[in-house]
Amino acid sequence: MANKLDGKVALVTGASSGIGEATAIALATEGAKVAVSARRSDRLESLVKRIADSGGQALPIVADVADEKQAQDMVSKTQAEFGRVDILVNNAGVMLLGTIDGANTEDWRRMVNTNILGLLYATHAALTIMKSQGEGHIVNISSVAGRVAQAGAGVYNATKWGVCGLSEALRQEVHSEKIRVTIIEPGAVATELTHHITDSQAKERISKWIEGIKPLESEDIANAIVYAVTQPAHVNVNEILIRPTDQ
Repeated sequence: MANKLDGKVALVTGASSGIGEATAIALATEGAKVAVSARRSDRLESLVKRIADSGGQALPIVADVADEKQAQDMVSKTQAEFGRVDILVNNAGVMLLGTIDGANTEDWRRMVNTNILGLLYATHAALTIMKSQGEGHIVNISSVAGRVAQAGAGVYNATKWGVCGLSEALRQEVHSEKIRVTIIEPGAVATELTHHITDSQAKERISKWIEGIKPLESEDIANAIVYAVTQPAHVNVNEILIRPTDQ
């Protein structure tokens, strides 16, 4: 059987680990050429080699999506190397949990700058290319936290609710130009996301909770993304909410 994404070009942000890494591999397995972006060059080089060793084609791009110029250059480099951008997976994000009272406000800025602005910068740059192609697909990684608010996660909730809201607005804006938009909302996933939490109590609480369940694997989310982007052109999977059975 032919690979479902032969001839397609995908750009995956936050690709140095977790969901981004698994998604890049899954898209390449389906035949897509994949640009992989993150801040850790060594991780990207390892991922590109893994894809190449499996017969795929990948391009490493070191970038911080929270910097608008770097996000724009990331998209431009993908087009320059592969000639087009068919799929953008906005996966880069941080989850810096903690109560609002007494918070380190730098955590707020990091989440807003990456989870919302970084996603918007990359999307803004990709839309021009996708419109000129007459097609494209933007996949935004939100979270169950974009649906259900919880004490101790308020600002993270705000960023992920924001991702859901802007994604639906974008879908309405661009569907007439054959550009599809999908929101993926994972529950607990075994990734490095919890490692970056600066609030020690919040970090201990979420880590213990995840240890008490069987969380999703990154590949589970990658499979959901592949499902969405391999549907026929007239089908737009708007939203996938995916939780562990234990959650």
